[in-house]
Amino acid sequence: MPTDGERLTGPGRYSASTLYDVAREAGVSTATVSRVVHGQDGVRLSTRQRVLEVIDALGYVPDSAAQSMARKRKEMIGLVAIGSRDPDTDVENEGLLFVDEVLRGVETSLTRLGWPLLVSVRGATDEAGEYRQLQKISAKVDGLLVAEGLYLPEHLARLAARIPVVLVSGSSDQAQADVVVADNQAGTSALVSHLVEQHGRTRLFCVDGPPEAPDARERRAALLQALTRYAGVRLTGSFQGRFAAASGQLAAREILARPREELPDAVVCANDQMAIGAMRELQAAGLRIPADIAVTGFDDIYLGGMLTPPLTTVRQPMRLLGERGCDLLLERIADPARPCRVERLPTTLVIRESCGCTATS
Repeated sequence: MPTDGERLTGPGRYSASTLYDVAREAGVSTATVSRVVHGQDGVRLSTRQRVLEVIDALGYVPDSAAQSMARKRKEMIGLVAIGSRDPDTDVENEGLLFVDEVLRGVETSLTRLGWPLLVSVRGATDEAGEYRQLQKISAKVDGLLVAEGLYLPEHLARLAARIPVVLVSGSSDQAQADVVVADNQAGTSALVSHLVEQHGRTRLFCVDGPPEAPDARERRAALLQALTRYAGVRLTGSFQGRFAAASGQLAAREILARPREELPDAVVCANDQMAIGAMRELQAAGLRIPADIAVTGFDDIYLGGMLTPPLTTVRQPMRLLGERGCDLLLERIADPARPCRVERLPTTLVIRESCGCTATS
């Protein structure tokens, strides 16, 4: 059902709220709303907060140009992604490796059409403030690609009711938007089977990704499910990482704090960057990889193949995620009423030396 200030205009679609709707719901003048929107002085703190809450509730986008051109095509789409989920990580040093690859795929798709791309790399900060920024971005584009579970489901649902949205590496149960995601379950299952069946690893330690990231949740669930197939194989511990190399280093330090006889014989990391950090720390402590402990990743970034030993990992098609996500978005812009769908792209086990094998790729 539409909330106050939203007007149903079609199947699951709502027209944008106006300045007058916000003023009415907040019990203030339109001039007061305008001052709040433009960050001007002369508004009491309690009044300002009330107006901001109404703006958030109604999904009001304070962009007069967007309002006047609401029914015209802008011929531009947006990509919103997260730079780092770890506030202590230096983004310049860490690198936006996943985002960079997705971006290349999006640009490949858009090149065929000739549309420009608006890119916004956000930080893991205040959710309400981030959502207001997302609303502003949505006023400038015909549709949005949102990567890696960056926003709460209820915010995405509200946004998807107003503008075409596709989630890249998002949650497949987000029914209000199209989703393109890698097959995390199959990739993780293949990796665990290889460690257990080919190398006899029985004591696994998991370096998880952030719990708010759909990819991380799927990989964790797939790991636990795969372990149930093998008697005598167990998870000896886990570390809550943030998809950053620093998380891998911290996880390795936690492992190294154990007595030698209680060390795991394999460390399964939810992405390559954490695996790289873990390898570096374990090797610095004198452990041999893979003789003493195997280490694996997920993504197949270029740097993983350059390590010593090279990293065994699961390849997900990062560029194709961007390309297919963009294609889905363009289809929804052309036909907003079509049913939402989920595309799950295949993953591939990439065997190198860090698990104990001789490289095959």
